[in-house]
Amino acid sequence: MVRKLEELLSLARENSKKTIAVAAAHDKEVLKAVVEAVKLNIVDAVLVGKEQKIRELAESEKLCLENTSIINEEDEKKAAAISVELVISHKAHYIMKGMLNTSDILKAVLNKEAGLKKEELLSHVMVYDTPAYHKLIILTDGGMVSYPELKDKIHIINNAVKVAKALKIDMPKVAAISAIESVNPSMQATVDAAILSQMNKRGQIKGCIIDGPLALDNAISKEAAQHKGIVSEVAGDADILLVPNIESGNFLGKSLTYFAKAENAGVIMGAKCPVVLVSRADSAKSKLYSIALGSLLG
Repeated sequence: MVRKLEELLSLARENSKKTIAVAAAHDKEVLKAVVEAVKLNIVDAVLVGKEQKIRELAESEKLCLENTSIINEEDEKKAAAISVELVISHKAHYIMKGMLNTSDILKAVLNKEAGLKKEELLSHVMVYDTPAYHKLIILTDGGMVSYPELKDKIHIINNAVKVAKALKIDMPKVAAISAIESVNPSMQATVDAAILSQMNKRGQIKGCIIDGPLALDNAISKEAAQHKGIVSEVAGDADILLVPNIESGNFLGKSLTYFAKAENAGVIMGAKCPVVLVSRADSAKSKLYSIALGSLLG
């Protein structure tokens, strides 16, 4: 089991080397992360974007562009489309978002004519490494699906479980998070959580252990769970936190980053390849970890 994000780099280096297509690669932090990943022999890279800007950034930051190729494209939306085409034509294994809007990269990925979209739901999966927890914690979905229904949550769980398996977590423990840990018909998140837990017990959702509803405290703290008399395989030892909506996921993720000083890695799952997507505000190190994670999934 991978317990620290730093371990991702070694695991990715042991894996077969992948090629990443970077859409709108003219971004300093993205370029620094990609060049470092190339240097570590995790990936080769195709940089799609404003070539002059890419070369200027590389020169100013003293970045070596060896084992990268550049496709000059001034238009960022077209850069996204080209990156998708590189995957479809087997010239790249997965995609990374650079200096363009998330909506533009998603539009390219979801374009039915391009052929990258599968029938499954796309969802955002973040992996956090925080000193406050005894292992990595996976958070989903704080970036893609605004208000998931029960059927959506099944896809979101399955996408997160794939990430957990890539991190060598054989049977990930999923905590379906709500404000309380008892079922309340007036709170849909608690009802969904109980149904998901029961579906898991009956083998309708496989490859993981689901329990819920669980409040955040008893999902991540054995002491809190014991204090409330909760007996659960998941309580206090969750690998995956399934949040009820995008706001709660967004708030929790940013709290982990800014209050708990957690490092992170993020990908979009559900397409024919992972899409590396983290905040523009995230560090080059976070982006490097995300590239390594994507290489394990691509």
